[in-house]
Amino acid sequence: MRSKSIFILSAFLLSSTFSGILLAALPAYQLTIKEGHFEPETITVPAKTRFKIVITNLGPGPEEFESKELRKESVIAEGVTRSVVFAPLKPGKYRFFGEFHLDTAQGHIIVTPKAP
Repeated sequence: MRSKSIFILSAFLLSSTFSGILLAALPAYQLTIKEGHFEPETITVPAKTRFKIVITNLGPGPEEFESKELRKESVIAEGVTRSVVFAPLKPGKYRFFGEFHLDTAQGHIIVTPKAP
């Protein structure tokens, strides 16, 4: 029984470590929320590649990063940095917005064909 518990714990720790390594190795794109705007407003990424957007909210107040097309939604408090991971995407233009500042917090992810 003890060896089974050790095996399960080891497998969990190994998978947690491996997941952390995979997440850290993803291409990362910085996005800042400041005064109800996203900076930059456009992020360009290659097609068919997992990636993450690291979002920092400089405020004032909370903001939501949302994309209905990509089914992503995350409320980010002022002073907080959070990563949002995306599955590989097809070439195209995908809109995102901030629900708390709909008139100003607008942006796009542009997915370009991956070079051969």
